Amino acid sequence: MAEIVSIWIKRAHGGAMDRVDEAHLVPGRGLVGSADQGGWRQITIISEESWRNATAELGADVDPSARRANVMIRGLDLQKSRGKKLQLGDCVINVRGENPPCRLMNEMQQPLRSHWRAGVFGEIVYGGTIRAGDSVRFL
Repeated sequence: MAEIVSIWIKRAHGGAMDRVDEAHLVPGRGLVGSADQGGWRQITIISEESWRNATAELGADVDPSARRANVMIRGLDLQKSRGKKLQLGDCVINVRGENPPCRLMNEMQQPLRSHWRAGVFGEIVYGGTIRAGDSVRFL
């Protein structure tokens, strides 16, 4: 079963990613407490498997919070998911596209570029609270 592994909130632009046990998702806005609100990038999601492959290619053990995504999932391939609906727990995300590596990820950019390894971004359609261990699936 695919599931949420980790959740992070960025409380300030360019600031640290704070790992949290749960997060509240608000449609049209994003994660409560996040510096990034609104637009199409209300939430960013990466796959644990893709992250491990990218760091193995680098030959380095890099903490996934360095990717600066909001959610890490396990057991579901995010490739070619643009336009799909992704359910995280009781919440639903409209996947808008592939999330390019950010400027803070310069060192890892090449390994992250192949096969959607940098994850996806999307809009929150149905909000609620997500927690590590919640199920994940495409609708």
